[in-house]
Amino acid sequence: MMPLLMRILPWLITLAWPFLVWLAVSRPQLHWLIPLLALLFLLRWRGIRGSSGAFSRAGQLLALAGAALCLASFLLRSHQLLLWYPVAVSLVMLLLFGGSLFSSMPLVERLARLREPQLSPAAVRWTRRVTQIWCLFFVFNGSVAIATCLAGNLHWWTLWNGMISYLLMGVLMASEWLLRQRIRGHA
Repeated sequence: MMPLLMRILPWLITLAWPFLVWLAVSRPQLHWLIPLLALLFLLRWRGIRGSSGAFSRAGQLLALAGAALCLASFLLRSHQLLLWYPVAVSLVMLLLFGGSLFSSMPLVERLARLREPQLSPAAVRWTRRVTQIWCLFFVFNGSVAIATCLAGNLHWWTLWNGMISYLLMGVLMASEWLLRQRIRGHA
């Protein structure tokens, strides 16, 4: 049961983050949630620190960043710091995807080769383009996340970082998958 919980916990924290921050910031009596969030991030870091790979390293970095933002927010009593975690996520993901464009194999191609080791030249070009599209998404998402932080409107921040950005990610993933299936059908 515990290993399953440790695998699910990172996803639950990520999905619940905007709503937990909203609760902690909008309800002063729930200020105790902030150290709890820091502890959850540290548990997340501990659970993935032995793993290898680019996503694991990104997850470790984000878990430490989340814990640091929580602790700094709690100690400095500056809840504004909590709002910057989605910006950190977009930045780390942009660096991960964008950095892979300068390697011999972009990240999306690496992921595609896990299922299909022999990719056609057209598929390789497709994966490079998809990696570039994800980079544009992370620039856009991070920019809007910054704007919501600077605006200081907790409702806008929660709406964007807790719902709209996830919906856009889902639309991007689904669109790419549908287009890939269509291209495969023509090939």
